[in-house]
Amino acid sequence: MALKRRIGVFVCHCGGNISDHVDVEKVVAGVEGEPGVAVARTHMFTCSDSSQQEMIDQIVDEKLDGLVVASCSPKLHMFTFRGMSERAGLNPYQYVHVNLREQCSWAHTDDKGGATEKGIHLVRAGIAKCALTRPLHALRVETQPRALVVGAGIAGMRAALALADMGLAVFLVEREPEAGGWALQAGKMGPEAQHGPDVAARLGSRIAAHDNIMLYTGAELIEKSGSIGDFNVKVRVSDEDVVDLNVGAIVVATGFDTYQPREGEYGWGLDGVVDLKTFRQMMADGKLEHGGKALRDVVFLYCVGSRQSKSEACPAPNTYCSRYCCTAGTFAATTLHALEETLDQTVNQYHLYRDIRTYGHLEMVYEQARREGALFVRWDPENPPVVEQGDDRLCVKTVDTLAGSDTLEIGADLVVLVTGMRPRENDQLNSVLKIPESKDGFYNEIHIKLRPVETVIDGVFIAGASQGPKTLAESVASSLAAVAKAGGLLMKGYVDLEPLIAKIDTDKCTWCDACLKACPYGAIEKTVCGDKEVALVIASMCKGEGGCVPVCPHDAIDIEGFRDDQIRAMIDASLKEAVV
Repeated sequence: MALKRRIGVFVCHCGGNISDHVDVEKVVAGVEGEPGVAVARTHMFTCSDSSQQEMIDQIVDEKLDGLVVASCSPKLHMFTFRGMSERAGLNPYQYVHVNLREQCSWAHTDDKGGATEKGIHLVRAGIAKCALTRPLHALRVETQPRALVVGAGIAGMRAALALADMGLAVFLVEREPEAGGWALQAGKMGPEAQHGPDVAARLGSRIAAHDNIMLYTGAELIEKSGSIGDFNVKVRVSDEDVVDLNVGAIVVATGFDTYQPREGEYGWGLDGVVDLKTFRQMMADGKLEHGGKALRDVVFLYCVGSRQSKSEACPAPNTYCSRYCCTAGTFAATTLHALEETLDQTVNQYHLYRDIRTYGHLEMVYEQARREGALFVRWDPENPPVVEQGDDRLCVKTVDTLAGSDTLEIGADLVVLVTGMRPRENDQLNSVLKIPESKDGFYNEIHIKLRPVETVIDGVFIAGASQGPKTLAESVASSLAAVAKAGGLLMKGYVDLEPLIAKIDTDKCTWCDACLKACPYGAIEKTVCGDKEVALVIASMCKGEGGCVPVCPHDAIDIEGFRDDQIRAMIDASLKEAVV
């Protein structure tokens, strides 16, 4: 006969985020009589140090063997309360988190009575699940002191150097014939006016001299097996040789591609319409002329390839803001002004923008451009500028929304399209690593604030513009964050993994391979058990995602922590009438 559980239930006010729309006292009253509940209380902030200490005292004094916390999203504080449980001597996997904020309070701000009733149902379900929990222990995996960095742009090179300085062996893989990435074509980079090729050359020299780094150029990752701490990868070099490597972690810093305008988009295809990269190269060459004629008027057109709307001409729009473009455009303005003074040549600048987003200290670049004479004209996305071929030069028609509704016609010797970043096409790499992508096509982190460089593939980290538009400084900061995570993992020598993984009932399993086909992580393989073949879960690769469970024709698979008996108990508890 199973021992009676002693469960503590703690409901959070969340400073009003929950209690403004859910009567938390009524929730406590509605669940304190549930089987196994020994303590039921509210806290203003369950995540605060003082509240955690009170809960620890309750766990110890009341000899609790289960814990339910009803608060905000588990993405924010699941590990907080697991740690608290351990400090109180309670197995962390006998704690259950109920999301009373996002799934109840914020979803029903107009119906406090209904939200309170739903809150009771949700907490009851959490109690029912908690009553069937059992102590679990993390899976410990040893790690290899070697790392793979994919992409040798500035972010990738900085990551490789930082990892190598930790004493780790680093394999740096670059698809192009030369390391350096976009910096090789950047010329002067703002706001510090560093010269891109010089920056790449300095980092390249340090890498070449570092005993812990092996650089492969013209190379591509073609295969990956194993799991966190012990990956076996194959790298194809120069389309011929294949190198086998064993690494403990992988940092992906593959960078970005620039947006390629459509034919006719803002005059693209007309003589004198160029992108910002081409114009910056022109300035790097020390020339302010086009077609043999000196430039007198230059129009910069912002948001090309960013913040697009879906249309027949643009069926797959880039709806995101590319962030760096405004700074790049305004820095080009200051660079152009400096070159004017050097060449003793006057160029009128017109910057046509939707919104200027030079955030933080980058605002100073925008202010400098204005002081030096650049004219900024705001346009409405419902009435975008039109670029046409005039008699002997280009004509740009736009409406300045800040100065009235009259149409301006600007004669231009050159129109510069300030294009944004777009995700780099890495089909081969994506098929190997299987990193999830955001709706915009960039690599997706687990949580933008709490786990900003980690992916759902344990041991695989993302850095730089591979996960979204970034300035160079932001890309380097991101790569060093990935280094901190990967380096900490490898230097420790081991990693503890979640035990909430699939379990196979070998008595029921007959190996039909349906689970293998359903698993997106390749965490299942065939093995022999007694006199028959059955499925085997590779614990270090399983994510507990659960896709294998419903496809099993013999009901031979369960996910620990989300077992069938727990789910059924949650449903039954939720169906009980709640008296509010």
